[in-house]
Amino acid sequence: MLTIKMVATVVSNYQEDCSEIVEVGCGRNCLGNCCLPVLKLPLYAIKKDREGSTGDNSANSSKEQPQPTCFLHNLLLGEWEDRMNRGLFRYDVTTCETKVIPGEYAFIVQLNEGRHLMKRPTEFRVDQVLQPFDDNKFNFTKVGQAEVSPIEYGHVLLIPRLLVRLPQRIDHESFWLALYLAKEAADPFFRLGYNSLGAFATINHLHFQAYYLPLPFPVEKAPTSRIVTVKGLQDRGVMVSELMNYPVRGLVFEGGKSVQDLSNAVASSCIFLQNNNIPFNVLISDSGRRIFLFLQVILLLLIMNICFHLVVYCLENATHPRLSFFHRYVLTMSKFFSILLG
Repeated sequence: MLTIKMVATVVSNYQEDCSEIVEVGCGRNCLGNCCLPVLKLPLYAIKKDREGSTGDNSANSSKEQPQPTCFLHNLLLGEWEDRMNRGLFRYDVTTCETKVIPGEYAFIVQLNEGRHLMKRPTEFRVDQVLQPFDDNKFNFTKVGQAEVSPIEYGHVLLIPRLLVRLPQRIDHESFWLALYLAKEAADPFFRLGYNSLGAFATINHLHFQAYYLPLPFPVEKAPTSRIVTVKGLQDRGVMVSELMNYPVRGLVFEGGKSVQDLSNAVASSCIFLQNNNIPFNVLISDSGRRIFLFLQVILLLLIMNICFHLVVYCLENATHPRLSFFHRYVLTMSKFFSILLG
């Protein structure tokens, strides 16, 4: 016999009656202990499948058509667009002009004046990759929902164990989470990145950045050459290659018999670098199938930072069109770093 039982109606964030707004916590809707316990946030659970396959590991997989959009994909973009429509962003990133520079590498350049003018200043040393967490300085538990400075459409942050207040340093658990998020999003246009301290990270609170860009990154199209690795990596099916004929040197990790194998290989490399005070950047690409690791030099980054502020000053004070000047600057700097890095 079929029995029908009445249950409470479940509604989404968009269907709830928000006519009566009651302020709680500090009133800023921040992610600290004052507001987080009472915030209405969507929860997304993933199966901790440590042995799951990394999927198609071919180098051409990023050229395939995107897979059908999944729930996580819709959730991320839906929440992002909701914040944008509510005016919580400091500027409208969708109006920033983005161009592909003609040439061998087809670099992508964006003029985002709002992010530079409204971005928080760095509050720590840039010559030390590992630094202790300082709760007196800005961190993500202090950010309000109206303090968002996106760099691209769908720009989000992944902050592992937010309230634990971890410093900006890679560990195996957090990197596996980032890699699995890329896999769950199931969209080759969704990339995750990580900047260490000394390599353009501006907040010493463990976080990864992610966003959508419906264009291939120049580095994703760069030729690579396999390098000989230790037997342990070979046994686990992890392949390591070196970028060839590209202005920036870097390594490419792919393959692995499981997501865990690939994650451990990259995380161990990052841990070695940060323990030896070598700054680095990571790009998780192709739905987690390919991971790029770029080693940086602190002195070079200081020079780049000075050059960046110099060009911003020129852009703000030059009489000729800003974008054309900006393009000439990027082309010049591309040649400079191509020669400098060999």
